[in-house]
Amino acid sequence: MDFNLYSHFWPQFEQRADEELLSTETGVVFLYRDLDAMSARFARFLREVGIATGDRVSVQVEKSPQCLALYLACLRAGLVFHPLNMGYKKNELEYFLNDAEPAAVICDAANESEMRKIANSAGVSQLFTLNADGSGSLTAGSGKTAARFDTVRRDRDDLAALLYSSGTTGLPKGIMLSHSNLLRNTEALVNAWGFSSDDRLLHALPIFHVHGLFVAIGCVLLSGASMRWLASYNAKKAVEFLPECTVMMGVPTYYTRLLAEKSFTADIARNVRVFISGSAPLLRETFFEFESRTGHRILERYGMTETNMNTSNPLSGERKPGTVGPQLPGVEVRITDDDGGILPPGEIGNIQVRGPNVFVGYWKLPEKTAEDFTTDGFFRTGDNGFVDEDGYVSIVGRARDMVISGGLNVYPKEIELFIDDLPGVRESAVIGVPHADFGEAVVAVVVPENVGEVSESAIIAACKAELADFKVPKRVVFVDQLPRNTMSKVQKNVLRETYRNLLDT
Repeated sequence: MDFNLYSHFWPQFEQRADEELLSTETGVVFLYRDLDAMSARFARFLREVGIATGDRVSVQVEKSPQCLALYLACLRAGLVFHPLNMGYKKNELEYFLNDAEPAAVICDAANESEMRKIANSAGVSQLFTLNADGSGSLTAGSGKTAARFDTVRRDRDDLAALLYSSGTTGLPKGIMLSHSNLLRNTEALVNAWGFSSDDRLLHALPIFHVHGLFVAIGCVLLSGASMRWLASYNAKKAVEFLPECTVMMGVPTYYTRLLAEKSFTADIARNVRVFISGSAPLLRETFFEFESRTGHRILERYGMTETNMNTSNPLSGERKPGTVGPQLPGVEVRITDDDGGILPPGEIGNIQVRGPNVFVGYWKLPEKTAEDFTTDGFFRTGDNGFVDEDGYVSIVGRARDMVISGGLNVYPKEIELFIDDLPGVRESAVIGVPHADFGEAVVAVVVPENVGEVSESAIIAACKAELADFKVPKRVVFVDQLPRNTMSKVQKNVLRETYRNLLDT
């Protein structure tokens, strides 16, 4: 069997060649055949310049239909797509390129000069540009190539994508996702959520992330649906385009912002058959307010970069607020104690998952891969939760202290290491606290070397200069010492409780 994900998208491209795949917010229409031709040219061009099967292609560009075509081109050509958040700064990019060892880097022309220095330092000779309007050296270079490309056959464990996530104790880890991981999970989601060619998705998510790239786009392309394509999320734009859509996917922040729009009414949502939320916990208040306003009960699901989607509330059936639903078909979810013993329904423990959706392993880290998997093949997610008598999973905390702000993962250790190196800082602890818009926001609790030696504004400014904006603390709090337990571990639960209302005003 050919596991290349594009081979499984191909029937829709062939059958719906003259049908609309997506329309931008300005009304520019791209047919299925347009994306097929564009991705074929990109794939042919990348292979012609010497990029070989299995090579990584690191991509830091704005969301655009052309970027979607680039992702499809990498699938078709057997290349490994390595998307990067546009917010990443120089130090972060240096790490990613040195670790991923890509054969090519593709960036916005505005960043070409800086990116070329980083790429040269990392030993990457091939660099192309792709801008939000579709222009750039990649488009120009591929313009004269034939719009035909024979999709490269891929096996079950051949890599389709490399995404980076951090642990709590060190540098970001490369998460290897295979063609089979993405295919099997997308098949499960299309069935679970009832996707068909009659659907139109409001796509406002970023596409450097599992949610917008694999979940949303995968469901559309495997079912032959279409998309209203927004470059970024805007609640007013969402209200404008929702009447033509049947599905919306978003992070909880999208829904709270929709509810803040007075023009968002049940009539606006009249054609939508399902609203899906993920990437961060959905507050019960949001769930009930949304239902009261529109009559829709938001469908919440649970996934991770390492696993794609694991569970989902049902399309038909009870959607329980505060839960992420039962396990998806083909996925096994279990709750264990710290010794690995299986816990009964209702008891809180460690969430472990196993299935074809779970990643192949960490890039160049076999020992870490072995550490995070049990001997019987379950992945230790680092999340804590329980399963009720009906099989619905509830997540109650994150063992690894990750902060999810606006649907984006923030790993405290990375920020702590940066802040601890700043002049005048003895040590720090980074936590997430409730935020009305983002769900959680980053707060740094800092112990200074001497009182008054470093300021909140100086720390925030330093972070802004070197870290992606979503990682920058909203506030910095100074303390004489951090609370610790008898094992000298910082008690972040105490800090979270102490400062939980810090951003209320």
